[in-house]
Amino acid sequence: MTMRHAYPTRWGQRWAGRVAAAALGLSVLTVGMQTAQAEAPEPAGDIQAWIERLHDATRNRAYSGTFVVTRGSEIAAARIAHVCDGRQQIERIEALNGPARIIWRRDDEVMTLLPDKQWAVRDRRELLRLFPGPVRVPGIEVAGFYRAEVRGSERLAGFDAWVVEFQPRDALRYGYRIWSEKRTGLVLKLQTLKADGEVLEQVAFTELQLDAPLRMEVMARQMDDTRGYRIERPTLRKTTPEAEGWRLKTEVPGFRPVTCWARAEEPARARPPLQCVYSDGLASVSLFFSAADGPPVHRTQAGATHVLSQRVGGYAVTALGEVPLATLERFLGALERTR
Repeated sequence: MTMRHAYPTRWGQRWAGRVAAAALGLSVLTVGMQTAQAEAPEPAGDIQAWIERLHDATRNRAYSGTFVVTRGSEIAAARIAHVCDGRQQIERIEALNGPARIIWRRDDEVMTLLPDKQWAVRDRRELLRLFPGPVRVPGIEVAGFYRAEVRGSERLAGFDAWVVEFQPRDALRYGYRIWSEKRTGLVLKLQTLKADGEVLEQVAFTELQLDAPLRMEVMARQMDDTRGYRIERPTLRKTTPEAEGWRLKTEVPGFRPVTCWARAEEPARARPPLQCVYSDGLASVSLFFSAADGPPVHRTQAGATHVLSQRVGGYAVTALGEVPLATLERFLGALERTR
């Protein structure tokens, strides 16, 4: 699903933590209290109907719980508290292993706390969604690049769920297998899949409570209480690739520009860093532009996320996304400097 790609200031140092934050943002929820009811009818198979069902599932809901992210041999656990009144949402995610890290999110405002260092980064991000629904991107027809297929039903974490797959129509994107609670549509589990069905990564709750005793105003006060922390607030300027002298010679099928930000001018930097995001409505790719340094070509992978860096037009350009490596190669191959 669509990722929240962080704007890097120290790419090598922050990448692991920000990818973890993006994975933690793929939090899923369930129903905390079951009542006797008739079997829910199978939802319509149209992928847009499924996307709407998943998107709407978190509205007017408060929940808390613990979930596990599995990526290859790596396993990470986190505790989440989420409240939404249909208009605004606030979410707190606390990593339960590795370095202490707490991520707060209020709509498109994100704050990452590192308690051991008493340090926090507070900024705004676009392309954030009310999980588990994908972000709505105007002008993108998801059905042109994915199709939905119901695989039956299973009981998971004590709840009955439909199992549905979002299958890609080409090799430029991954598929998704989703366990959607029958009564509400809430996602109990999410897998990212290769074309051969191999699971690249998975998110699943182990303990969940809906209708948790959470209040919007209380969580807002907690988020704003940063006494004792050194706060970093990056200054960003909204822009476009074209305004910054970049363009794609050919489009990557299905992906459309969503947002683009440049870091404010800094005396020590002749070329302020730039991030531009493209999405197909489910997956997304971020392009990061900075001064050329490091090896000419560099690639890494963590679960479903690939990172590919190379030099283009005198810049170091890093493409990052929960997509196959070939997709990032298409982006960097089509990219050109216009001035």
